[in-house]
Amino acid sequence: MTAWVRLSIGGKRTLADDRGYSKVGAVRSPAVSVVVASYNRSELLTRCLCSLENQTWRDFEVLVVDDGSDDESVGNAARSASGLSVRVIVLPRPHHGFSRGCSAGMAEARGRYVATLNNDTEADPRWLEELVRAMESSPDIGMGASKILFLAERNRIDKAGHLIYLDGLNHGRGSGELDLGQFDREEEVLFPDGAAAIYRREMLEVTGLYDERFVGYGDDADIGLRGRLAGWRCAYVPTAVVYHVHSATWGKYSLEKAFLIERNRVWVAIKTFPLALLLLSPIFTLVRVAFHCYGAIFGVGSSGEFSRQCSGPRLALTMLKAWGSAIRGAPEMWRSRRGIRRFKRLSDRRMMALLWRHRISARALTLRA
Repeated sequence: MTAWVRLSIGGKRTLADDRGYSKVGAVRSPAVSVVVASYNRSELLTRCLCSLENQTWRDFEVLVVDDGSDDESVGNAARSASGLSVRVIVLPRPHHGFSRGCSAGMAEARGRYVATLNNDTEADPRWLEELVRAMESSPDIGMGASKILFLAERNRIDKAGHLIYLDGLNHGRGSGELDLGQFDREEEVLFPDGAAAIYRREMLEVTGLYDERFVGYGDDADIGLRGRLAGWRCAYVPTAVVYHVHSATWGKYSLEKAFLIERNRVWVAIKTFPLALLLLSPIFTLVRVAFHCYGAIFGVGSSGEFSRQCSGPRLALTMLKAWGSAIRGAPEMWRSRRGIRRFKRLSDRRMMALLWRHRISARALTLRA
């Protein structure tokens, strides 16, 4: 496991033993630990931490996991949010990715709830208060999903929980739609988006943390579906609002992003899907790829937009590389699947019904703007 350095900025410094771990025995644990994975972009992190400084719920700690930034973003942001006590975990070399950052922060968290928040977000002042209220409404709620809106267009939805396509690819519920109140009801969703989520510690102790092998994208689907298999529910909390820049780190049409999304959705399916659906998933992939090709050729929807930004041959090569990487990692993911089966509480039939209820069609996934 990678070692990291722990610092403390603002407020009281934590005590540490000879290994650098915080001694929490004499310190009252907060209700919530907020983990912010960050890499450079000082202005984004500053806005994020300032929004946490203004939270109406005050019983929380902040852990910023710095992924080897070279722009002094953490120090600058912490000084701007001077009233906020921040614990900093510095990863020894850059570009571990979002999954590693979340996992490192969660391992150090002391709260009974652990929230994840992207550094390119701005949380509404009542964000934490509303999430905690929802989590405490029922002991079987293991996860909470925020209403995530675009920062530049605050009346447009980024994600209101997640849907899933039946080959493992996930998609934000309501993504791109104007916020007209259609997602203002508190209800159950499949899993939360990691950009602004909350998890019950009891669930994480059973399911484990973010899978660092994912690097980014699909990692929130993986941990969310592991939670569902363990029998926990996910509450969507529309009053817990967060504003998101969206793809500030990787870029909206990055080929590296496309690679991770395509590879990781295969790993999600291997680890968490019922066996019958896993065996059928290549058929769903063929259908999806056919819709992608149609959209790219005729310039329709998200597929058409992506093809305008990236050349078709480069994108096709990226997909082939992603599938090759997914296959090479498949044996390791299968071993993880066997480990997940040890705490599985949901039958394959019930899991299939859950995925079917929260599915998205290939047409909506590829041809919608």
